[in-house]
Amino acid sequence: MAGKIAFQGELGAYSHQACVQSRPDHVPYPCTTFHDAIAAVRDGDADLGMIAVENSTYGRVADVHSLLPESGLKIVDEAFVRVHIALLGVPGTTLEQVKTATSHTVLLGQCRRFLSDHNIASITGVDTAGSAKLVAEAGDPSSAALASELAGQIYGLDVLAANIEDFDNNTTRFIVMAREADLSRRGDGPMVTSFVFRVRNIPAALYKAMGGFATNGINMTKLESYMVNGDFTATQFYADVEGHPEDENMIRAFEELDHFTDEIVMLGTFPRRL
Repeated sequence: MAGKIAFQGELGAYSHQACVQSRPDHVPYPCTTFHDAIAAVRDGDADLGMIAVENSTYGRVADVHSLLPESGLKIVDEAFVRVHIALLGVPGTTLEQVKTATSHTVLLGQCRRFLSDHNIASITGVDTAGSAKLVAEAGDPSSAALASELAGQIYGLDVLAANIEDFDNNTTRFIVMAREADLSRRGDGPMVTSFVFRVRNIPAALYKAMGGFATNGINMTKLESYMVNGDFTATQFYADVEGHPEDENMIRAFEELDHFTDEIVMLGTFPRRL
């Protein structure tokens, strides 16, 4: 029996596309929020979770990083989806008939040039696939949606224009989460270890904490800070480093990190996919 992979959004969302591409042997399990998707995995309703974390054009996905340390889940893989945007209309509609396009505000912002050139007004929707579903239900040829071609297939809409995004390198990164960590060494490239930490309240604590990775020859590919519970004085850091937790240089680096931090939460180890 095929396992389930939870994602945030409606069927046809880019997160759904990531599930199909990365885990074709799993049944996509749509959830209303990121919290719901994480809970589905934690509670056993799904085996894996596909969680969007950042976009090459718009940066990190709000609130996701703050959910990870308390999720009880571990990152076991990553996936990337090239965001191709299509203008979707009810069957038989021509591009000239379209007066409005509905989608998530992020997608509307990625197609400004196309919409302006065709005098199509933007309408903000809850999400991409949900907008496609609403357009299909309304059946109005003057109303279209911006979404994936997958959404068009699911909701029976025609692709009136394809690849209309302003930037040709727009990509979203996802992490795949499971209830248990996978520490096996897999893939031909480097392994990546993700973790979050809080530095101690001492001078130059962050500089000293990061020094262990530099002196041990470890490449840090990501370091982001964010506030905890809206408190300006409680800053948490999210980091990705190239290496496996059982590597000697990683062991030494984390021993030094531990000396200058109040808390370290290991989020997972996975092969680099890009």
